[in-house]
Formats: sequence, structure tokens, C-alpha cells
Amino acid sequence: MNPTTSAQTLPPAHADARWFAEEVLPHEPALRAFLRAKFPALGDIDDLVQEAYARLWRAKQTGEVRHPKAFLFTTARNAALDIFRRSQVVAMEPLVSGAASAVLEDRPGAAEIVNRAQEIEILRHAIAALPDRCREIMTLQKLSGLANAEIATRLGISIHTVNAQLVTGLMRCRTYLKARGVLRGKS
Repeated sequence: MNPTTSAQTLPPAHADARWFAEEVLPHEPALRAFLRAKFPALGDIDDLVQEAYARLWRAKQTGEVRHPKAFLFTTARNAALDIFRRSQVVAMEPLVSGAASAVLEDRPGAAEIVNRAQEIEILRHAIAALPDRCREIMTLQKLSGLANAEIATRLGISIHTVNAQLVTGLMRCRTYLKARGVLRGKS
């Protein structure tokens, strides 16, 4: 690409990728340090960083991001607080005795099983449609459960590349699933 080409003449996907690389990724080390200091009980923060990136990316797509760094840090903090709120949910006592509830069937119905199988098949196609590197990184993280740093080491790439590819993969999968009616709305 010609270095004199302005971001305004780039295709939207390239302009967004450039924006992400220039305005967001440079803040990742500081974001990780902030999260470790503010929320030491979280342990592994890779998922939290990815959630912050995904929320930031969604907001960027609707044009709501004026200050990416501030938005990123605030979003990451809110995502961490969401985790703590969910972990503090109090278990409720059952209203019926154990003997009566043993009769209830806890299995999903046939329609639910078929629907879930169809959604998984569509997701499999969404992942298969990703570019090779992106698909490989998504598979290593989501299916093999590797942390982003492990993926970077295994593939010989930077963690920033892993993060960028994961954001790209998530956005492309989301678009694919929305187009097929699996996802609705802005979620």
C-alpha cells in the first residue's frame, strides 16, 4: 500500500484495522498492568482484555468512541466488575423437596437439541470462513483453551497480533451469525 494513501481512501475494514492498531493496541501493556493492580483476584486477564476489545469494537462500529484509551480502560474496569457481580450471586433454596423434583426431566427437548445443532453447524461454517491465521488463532483460544500468550509463543507472533486476529475473528463470526439469524440486535 502506498504510504501516502490517507485513511479516508482506505476500504472501511483496512481503516478500522489501522485505527485499532494505532489507537487501541499500544495501550494494551498499560491496560494489563492496570487490571492486574486493580483486580489481582482475577488471575488470568486475557479474557477480560478480549471482552474490553470486543465492547470497544462494537462501540466503534456505531461511532461512539471519541477517546479510545479512556473508553478501553473504563470498559475493561466495567467488565471486571461484571465478573465480580456475577460471582456474588446467592444460590436460592429450591421451593420443592428433592423427592418431588427428581421426577422432573432436566433434559432439553427435541426442538431445542435440533436448534442447538443447527446453530453449532452455522458457527462451524462461520469459523471455516475466516482467513487461515485468524481461524487458527480462534481455534487455539476458543476450542483448545490456550491463553493468548501461549498462542503467540506457539505461532511465533506477537500477542498484539493474536489480540487483533481474535477481535477480527469475533467480529466476522458475529456478522456471519447475524446474517443467518442466529444473533439479533446489537449484542
